[in-house]
Amino acid sequence: MADHKITVGNVEVVSVLDGYSAKRVPTETFPGSTIEGWREYPDILDENHQIQSRYGSVALRSQGKLIIVDTGMQTDPGGRLLDDMKAKGVDREAVDIVFLTHLHPDHVGWNLTDGKPTFPNARYLAPSSDYEYWSQPDVLANAAHVREQVMPLNDLNLMDLVDEEYKITDEITTVSTPGHTPGHFSLIIASSGERAFILGDVAHSPAQAHYTDWNPIFDIQQDISRATRHKVLDHLEAESTLVSSGHFPDPGFGHFVRVEGRRVWKALLEGPGRGLGHQR
Repeated sequence: MADHKITVGNVEVVSVLDGYSAKRVPTETFPGSTIEGWREYPDILDENHQIQSRYGSVALRSQGKLIIVDTGMQTDPGGRLLDDMKAKGVDREAVDIVFLTHLHPDHVGWNLTDGKPTFPNARYLAPSSDYEYWSQPDVLANAAHVREQVMPLNDLNLMDLVDEEYKITDEITTVSTPGHTPGHFSLIIASSGERAFILGDVAHSPAQAHYTDWNPIFDIQQDISRATRHKVLDHLEAESTLVSSGHFPDPGFGHFVRVEGRRVWKALLEGPGRGLGHQR
């Protein structure tokens, strides 16, 4: 069974799950890819040569704060984030901060439930540049998920817009990683000499470790997304940084490493509760 809890210095990281996407033809989701390339990843393809993404989030405990990073899709049936949090000891009423890496529907789905904040005692943080993009009238008109799951937070005075290098705590800092959406952010965890990186949607599949040029159709700024992915993955590989990726196979912890000249995703297999961040 996969281990869903790790530590990075003094920060506890718990992988939580909202469910899975519908199965898709990989070359339709990644138009620049090839089926021959996908066949190099038998653990990703199912028996019908289709792929499926995990809707993953993480809960962070840092300096007395409980932080949820992204709130899943809240699909019906299948939206199980709250049940999964409860099973893993994460109390939604104890959440202090909800951080949204960007404002796509599979990252904001549980912001509200029946019109009320799902996390009643939390402040919601979002990248100011992403909010600016999604709140443009022509974009907002076609983004029901933003109108229903983001804008009401403003009316309730529960949302704060933040910029790059914003410190959620002294151990968790935002970093701009644009392209998937114009204002997409990732997070850097740095605590007691250890580091980790919350990837967000910089990459959607372990196949992109090697096929880094492959863009999914969901990337809004395709050229910028590709450039960001190369820059970020190159850095994470060079620094041996621990990564948490919400769309990679459960629980989404691992490293980008070089094997025989090829970059690959190496999932983390060590036991729970151990300090696993990269030593600096």
